[in-house]
Amino acid sequence: MIPVLLATIVALLPLASAHIALWHPSMYGFNVTQQTFPYDNRPVAPLQDFSFDQWWFHGHLDFPPNDGDIFPLPAGQAATAELGCNKGVTSFFASSEGRTDVSQGDNPCPSDDGSFPSGAMHTTGFDDLTGCALAIAYESDVHKIKPEDFTVFSVNQTCVWTKNTDFQVPERMPPCPEGGCHCAWFWIHAPDSGSEQNYMNGFRCNITGSASDVPLAKPQVPRRCGADPQHGKPDATPGNCTYGAKQPFYWFQKEQNNMFEDAFAPPFYTDLYNFKDGAQDDIFQDSYPNGIPAPIPEQTVVPTPVLNPGAASSTPTAPSSSTSAPQGHPSALFRGGNGKARGGKNDARSLKTIRDLRQKQKISR
Repeated sequence: MIPVLLATIVALLPLASAHIALWHPSMYGFNVTQQTFPYDNRPVAPLQDFSFDQWWFHGHLDFPPNDGDIFPLPAGQAATAELGCNKGVTSFFASSEGRTDVSQGDNPCPSDDGSFPSGAMHTTGFDDLTGCALAIAYESDVHKIKPEDFTVFSVNQTCVWTKNTDFQVPERMPPCPEGGCHCAWFWIHAPDSGSEQNYMNGFRCNITGSASDVPLAKPQVPRRCGADPQHGKPDATPGNCTYGAKQPFYWFQKEQNNMFEDAFAPPFYTDLYNFKDGAQDDIFQDSYPNGIPAPIPEQTVVPTPVLNPGAASSTPTAPSSSTSAPQGHPSALFRGGNGKARGGKNDARSLKTIRDLRQKQKISR
């Protein structure tokens, strides 16, 4: 009885000072512990003010996954990832430091006092969530990948809230090269719930069920363009958005940042940077056949993507004068050539997900 109790205590100890990581055997650093590095570089440790070698792939390139361990990404379907502040709360608990299952349902980070959300989730509540993202690089050799090679292909705006978190994969994702692709999970939390922290976990991945060979477009740096009332901008400026393929945020490091916002205005994977909830369906080379105008605050021409291959081409149009969000506006639904709503934070599927999560919040409390 005593050995079991001690094992449980050991498993719970890291929770107090932990943060969040995506856990899967395909990740780099899957078995890194608090003792592996001279500083805390566990997968859950936040990244800030680091050199490139420290923050890129979390400094875990020398701790690759085993051959054959790969994260499957089914084209046109949801990929479920396990997010947690300790490997012991995931289905991979057997290889955690405590070798003990300390999970509590779908809670990504059980707290010592039973409160939810715990401090490691870095949020004051559901309405304070800032989203997280999966990005992909079509390269099997991890040492050839550069930050600008990653393209965000899926966003979950209600992250981090549950351990089992779904990421919708675009239907038109092309197959990976021989040897597979590389992916990474990215998260930046709200400034009212901690310091300037980035999170990145890299892993080997592979697109399954691919039915398209259209490559991804070259990803561009995201731009802040959504409504931002906390910083004196009550209205969105859709002409200032980056449309199509976008890079992840690299922020608050010593080297190779692509975001330069200050500590009180971090970038988020939300409409604020034109990251819609769900699959990023406009990231392909043929998504904008008529081109994308240069993004500037004064731009009045907003591009509309073609999401359904073979459909009629689209023409960039000016924002509607109606009170509803214009086509291409970061809070609007993207629509394919068949007129069917695709993704968007306000579609029925997303609203159902949010309602379900709110119900889980009530149950947890």
